[in-house]
Amino acid sequence: MRHLPVMGREVLKWINPQEGHLYVDCTLGGGGHTKIILKETKGKVRILGIDWDEEALEIARRELKDYQEQVIFIRDNFKNLSRILKQQGIKKVDGILYDLGMSSLQVDNPQRGFSFRYPAPLDMRMDKRRELTAAKIVNEASESELEEIFRKFGEEKWAKRIAKFVVRERKISPIATTQDLVEVIRRAIPSQVRYKRRVHFATKTFQALRIKVNEELENLNEALEDSLNLLSSSGRICVISYHSLEDRLVKRKFKEAHGKQIRILTKKVIKPSREEIKINPRARSAKLRVAERI
Repeated sequence: MRHLPVMGREVLKWINPQEGHLYVDCTLGGGGHTKIILKETKGKVRILGIDWDEEALEIARRELKDYQEQVIFIRDNFKNLSRILKQQGIKKVDGILYDLGMSSLQVDNPQRGFSFRYPAPLDMRMDKRRELTAAKIVNEASESELEEIFRKFGEEKWAKRIAKFVVRERKISPIATTQDLVEVIRRAIPSQVRYKRRVHFATKTFQALRIKVNEELENLNEALEDSLNLLSSSGRICVISYHSLEDRLVKRKFKEAHGKQIRILTKKVIKPSREEIKINPRARSAKLRVAERI
């Protein structure tokens, strides 16, 4: 499935790209948002595209082959934004974009282990150079640690019971695949609860593990701190988040900096249109917040 950039029109409107300016796409993915900006400006901007997923960068290079001179491709974690720009000899940028959602490129690749829809090794690493995998956490973390992970990062009400069932199961045999974990979660959550959930019963647990494996909230917190300092005057930052933990973090960071470093442009969070959700159901939980450097 081809990755569709979420809220492409809205991002274009709010980032408001100007010819000759420099922008950073901190979550390049398949290059969708970057391509929209380049097309709108007829390639008369420069974009620094960052992603720590090597497969995503390879796809982005192909997608953006007509704009090779305008795009600098960087494989790194966006938490290192300040260092990345310094290495490139860049002091300030005119716009920064974060699309924090999982790319279809990652979700639809069974071997990555991000999705419970496919039988696959429990991996979930966005950067395969990292050692920590979901399997390592599930099979080695203590019961109390697992409960905290499921509750804190998945907001899973049945965290204690799932953790208990995981520990009990792994004593019999390792939980090595996505299917193994889904089966444990299925047994842990009572059937009457599972059937009433609007989303798949394993969604929150898988989200929690993915966030923990990739240190997503810590990375975002660090990256946002740097981003606000790296924006030029009137430069804008656009952040698309997909779950409440990310959105609350972005909202808090913006609120703390409002009136000092930035002014918040989106008094109310922006959500995708019904038309977009019909075309791209994965956009349904997206929330866009925008701020401008004072």
